[in-house]
Amino acid sequence: MKGGKSKSESKKPDSRLAVKKKAAPAKKAAPAKKAKEAKDPNKPKRPASAFFIFMEDFRKQYKEKHPNNKSVSVVGKAGGDKWKTLSAAEKAPYVSKAEKRKSEYDKTLQAYNKKLSEGKDAEEEEEEEESDKSKSEVHDDEEDDDDDSGEDDEDDDE
Repeated sequence: MKGGKSKSESKKPDSRLAVKKKAAPAKKAAPAKKAKEAKDPNKPKRPASAFFIFMEDFRKQYKEKHPNNKSVSVVGKAGGDKWKTLSAAEKAPYVSKAEKRKSEYDKTLQAYNKKLSEGKDAEEEEEEEESDKSKSEVHDDEEDDDDDSGEDDEDDDE
């Protein structure tokens, strides 16, 4: 028969002759840019932009006009469209509020950074003192191990 399969061809191939596929090479982990530092809860938050200050007022107005609307995305889209149509004169009060908040933020951030730098200096000094103490304690222990005279070390401290 032409093109037909014989009985021997339809059987499974011998497992000893089968070519084993190599496992896919493991993906290399992307190099870590920087280890994430824990966020400080005391750090002042960045101020809202003029658009977000506008949105605070717009949300209140929109909820009054559309009390049945439960979708946040609809309010956001409507606010964005409204913001785009405002002229520079209409945006001016929101921009001035944003600038005022930004200046207050800058002052608090400077105070925070100053306090943080002073705190780090004090912590570094404490760590240095602790490391010196721990070195001396380790050194004292080594000396104690060398002395096997049987005398109590407590007498030396007095």
